[in-house]
Amino acid sequence: MKAHNCTVSAMHDDMKQRDRQLIMKQIRSGSSRILITTDLLARGIDVQQVSLVINYDLPSNREKYIHRIGRGGRFGRKGVAINFITDDDRRILKGSEQFCQRTIEEMPANIADLI
Repeated sequence: MKAHNCTVSAMHDDMKQRDRQLIMKQIRSGSSRILITTDLLARGIDVQQVSLVINYDLPSNREKYIHRIGRGGRFGRKGVAINFITDDDRRILKGSEQFCQRTIEEMPANIADLI
């Protein structure tokens, strides 16, 4: 699928391994710029160019949250994590803030300034 001249790839745990490998090859080469995946595939994805992680469903486990957002901004690069949260997620997010000893700020109007 195409979105604003970027190829978007999707991966999930029901896919055949060869299809997953093809998608990862496209991501690593840059021929696909956006990867949408389930949490089941968050581990083991090692792509240096990741600059943005979007959490549609906030992980309830702090360690999973740290691991997931750690996909972005690796190797000295800048990275941004955007969390879509419900009122119920606020407690989880606060716990992650305390665990990381970082303040997670509300998204500014111009997110391009972050990247």
